[in-house]
Amino acid sequence: MLYVTRIEHFNAAHKLYNPNWDRQKNEEVFGKCANDNWHGHNFELHVTLKGHADPDTGFVYDVKKLSLIIKEHVIEKLDHKNLNLDVDFMKGKLCSIENLVIGIWNQLAPNLPQGIQLYRLKLHETPKIYIEYFGE
Repeated sequence: MLYVTRIEHFNAAHKLYNPNWDRQKNEEVFGKCANDNWHGHNFELHVTLKGHADPDTGFVYDVKKLSLIIKEHVIEKLDHKNLNLDVDFMKGKLCSIENLVIGIWNQLAPNLPQGIQLYRLKLHETPKIYIEYFGE
């Protein structure tokens, strides 16, 4: 089995804030991330596909085509946006990196060609914080 990964970048702002809690509890749990004026990140998204090499191309999937799919269905929706206000698939959800990576998976998986398997997403929020999601 082969695994091929394409890396893309986007910049976005968000706020971690649970509307069911008062300001004090939000600040206790989320700290500076609950700032009323938002905060931003330079995200790095790793999209990994799983498969066998095509006998005609030697590719699991053409990574240039994968880049176009990622840009159309994810990057254009997220880059230089406010995740809480501007992103349709994040509406009504707490804008944690956990919820974001699930939302990205749900945008990508149904838009891949038949027979192409999305294996893993790895989303770096900062150089020290990232999450991996396998669609489970």
